[in-house]
Amino acid sequence: MIEKSATLAYIVGVALGDGNLSCPNGRALRLRVTCDNKYPDIIEEITTALSKIFPQNKVSLCERHKGTCCDISVYSNKLTEFIPWENNKGSKIEQNAHVPDWVLNNLEYTQSCLKGLIQTDGSIYKDREYVMVNFTNLIKPLIDDVFNMITAIGFQPKIQSSIQKNGNVKYVVRLSRDVENFIHQIKLTKT
Repeated sequence: MIEKSATLAYIVGVALGDGNLSCPNGRALRLRVTCDNKYPDIIEEITTALSKIFPQNKVSLCERHKGTCCDISVYSNKLTEFIPWENNKGSKIEQNAHVPDWVLNNLEYTQSCLKGLIQTDGSIYKDREYVMVNFTNLIKPLIDDVFNMITAIGFQPKIQSSIQKNGNVKYVVRLSRDVENFIHQIKLTKT
């Protein structure tokens, strides 16, 4: 059994953002996280966290798309203990993947999970000289979790939605006030 920890909560956030589950060898599940190579510190942080959770397993990096991004992968059947969706049961969207209760019920875990979510499916940007943080996703339960998590740690986000050309609804959780404190509190970096 994998012990619950802030590191595990971080990987849950990363996986919910840019993670993919598969079983390519027919024996063990693989978690693959795709990351842009322009964020080497995040690649290192994800790799280190996976190595800490799975000290007996190899965590590998594989370059993709002409070196613009890489896949960080680990094989383990223990992934089913904490990944909040199942392999071969449809996409994360179809399964309404969301943050597990054990993360939502612990503020330290909440902050770590938020960090992973925003590093993968979020952005930090400036709008008219004001720093903003966004988290974008198509999964409404996940959006609600992110909104509630940010609120639980003392901030006031907003949710927006828009209909895409393909008919899907895209949701955005935006934080526009006290953003520097939020970034500091969850130890968020985008480098």
